[in-house]
Amino acid sequence: MNWWSSNQLRLIQNNLREIDAEMNVDLLMKELQEFHANVLMMNAGGIFAFYPSTLAHQYVTPYLHTDLLQESIAKAHELDMKFIARFDFSKAHESLFETNPEWFYRDRNGQEVNYFGIVHTCLNGAYQQEKSLETITEVLEKYPVDGIFFNMFGYQHWDYSGNHYGPCYCDHCRHRFQEICGAELLDYTGPEHELHDLYLQFQDFTSREILGKIHDLVKSRWPDVAISTYHPHQVDIIRKESNTSLTRALPLWPYSASENVASVVQSWDNKLISNCSINAIDLTYRFTGVSPYETEVRLYQNIANGSGLDFCIIGAFEGYPDRRNFAAAQRIFRYHAENEQIYGRLASMAEVILIKPAAVEAGEEYLGLYKMLKESHVLFDVIVEEQMAAMAHKLARVQVIILPGLQRPEPHTIEVLKETQKQGIVLLATGHAFKENNECLQEWFGAVRSGEPDMLPAAYLHVGDHDMFPSLKDREWITVNGGFARIQFDSSNTERHMAYIEPASFGPPERAYGHRIGESYGLGITQHGDYGAGVYYGWNPGKLYYNHGFEDHKHAVLDILDRFIKERVLKTCLPASVELFLNRTKDGNLLLQLLNLSGFNGTTYMEALPLYNLEIELHNIDPIIHAYSLCSAEASSIKQDGHITTINLPKLARYDAIIIEMDHALKREVT
Repeated sequence: MNWWSSNQLRLIQNNLREIDAEMNVDLLMKELQEFHANVLMMNAGGIFAFYPSTLAHQYVTPYLHTDLLQESIAKAHELDMKFIARFDFSKAHESLFETNPEWFYRDRNGQEVNYFGIVHTCLNGAYQQEKSLETITEVLEKYPVDGIFFNMFGYQHWDYSGNHYGPCYCDHCRHRFQEICGAELLDYTGPEHELHDLYLQFQDFTSREILGKIHDLVKSRWPDVAISTYHPHQVDIIRKESNTSLTRALPLWPYSASENVASVVQSWDNKLISNCSINAIDLTYRFTGVSPYETEVRLYQNIANGSGLDFCIIGAFEGYPDRRNFAAAQRIFRYHAENEQIYGRLASMAEVILIKPAAVEAGEEYLGLYKMLKESHVLFDVIVEEQMAAMAHKLARVQVIILPGLQRPEPHTIEVLKETQKQGIVLLATGHAFKENNECLQEWFGAVRSGEPDMLPAAYLHVGDHDMFPSLKDREWITVNGGFARIQFDSSNTERHMAYIEPASFGPPERAYGHRIGESYGLGITQHGDYGAGVYYGWNPGKLYYNHGFEDHKHAVLDILDRFIKERVLKTCLPASVELFLNRTKDGNLLLQLLNLSGFNGTTYMEALPLYNLEIELHNIDPIIHAYSLCSAEASSIKQDGHITTINLPKLARYDAIIIEMDHALKREVT
């Protein structure tokens, strides 16, 4: 077993500035102990070296007077902490550009990107392809690091100020693009160009290729060193970030850490996720932190979804001007240290799987559906599209698979979906899914597209069948906007619902009439004999809910979902603001976690409003011996009535975790 396999990381990243080469390491270690950290990530090389490198291409910070890297590793190890060395090869000091300009990024006009003396490198140039490996080798030969991490891995089209420069058109990129794709890179102009799909494939292929080189180098000589970056290929720890930006479009996403962690934990059996809570509110404001209540939410979401903890600040703790988040982070790190044997190996009890689509344009559809499921306390897992075939065993365990906006799934993915539907599992597709795959549309959903989506405003869907849509019993119409696909459903074996109400005049008020029910339908439900079903929404309920938050669109999906989840393990009337988790622990007991997201008003995180006398029903589980709170150590009230067990929680502040000890707990490791 590798040191990271236990999945109990409590990682602190000190993202060093060049002037921090003179930092007080003893003081840093004292701060880390207050966090109960067991992993330190700190800069080693790349843009600046924080050790006395002997390599001509490695620029050493002029503030280095001792070997900071050596001292930090030694003192971390003395405190039984692991050390991950951080590298950033995406840029280099301008002095290297003067001597080796061929290593660097070039825009369409042949210009480099020099950001205050730091110049963008090219993934296909010798600096990243060869010199980066030499730097890694030098560090691993000199220092007993436990892991390596690469920041800003891949293709960088922007600078730190958000200026967009587009793809690199250097000679190396042009040559490789011609070699791999058989086309001239200079012909490519951006996302709207016909070469865009090829360019994305080129990026993915070359990124995986260099990660393969790094993996082969490191694992051939240092197999116990963990490899980490933001890309999943041949790494041990996938890194993600929960962060904010002053220029990011609203709505603010309250499930950042949950989604980041879940989409990795449930998509790979052999990788860890370390989701970093970034203290700073923006790259441009690195010395002011987000609300401590937002930090609380992120860190609790990390451990609740099956990961460890990860927190980052710029520079050292000493002299950092905003210490407001430290107490909250320290409290949660300490809680995890006291209960780490419970976390990190939580087994799924999901009834639904939500697929995270590869298509960027389907992102909001996916996030809206994620939000619906969270607010309704449906037990669900997330699997990324590229891992569907590899995770076929997980797909086979649930009752419904939700497919938001999938466009061009790989052939092996299609075969897996065919097989799962044959096994009786329901496929539910939204967001114009499979619009380029007529065979899947017709075979799974009894649907045929008859034209491009209708983008006209002032259209509606008829939801007057209140047996089908009980949550919409006081409504006849709901809005549809942003694309309604003209779908012909096979009337012989497909139920058709949500008749399309054609757009009509909406102004002036005197002319706001004339709507008529058309011949198209927004929902088709196809039963496949004695096995699975296909449910197809020819519009985008997820995107509409993500952007506007009208519950009509949530109910339009969840009322149908309820029809196909035959027996819910968990039922509750908890407020939608409570994020709920139910998992089996490694000893076969249950862990019920509740995270109170109240206090979030859409843009601001404030203290959670306490909730009282909460009840959660568990159905058809083994008899319970005892239940108690990990946070307070107090026993929880349990009432058992036949196959229904009700757990009462007198009060929920921000977070609580209830251990439910089962009479027939499986005394074995959960695989």
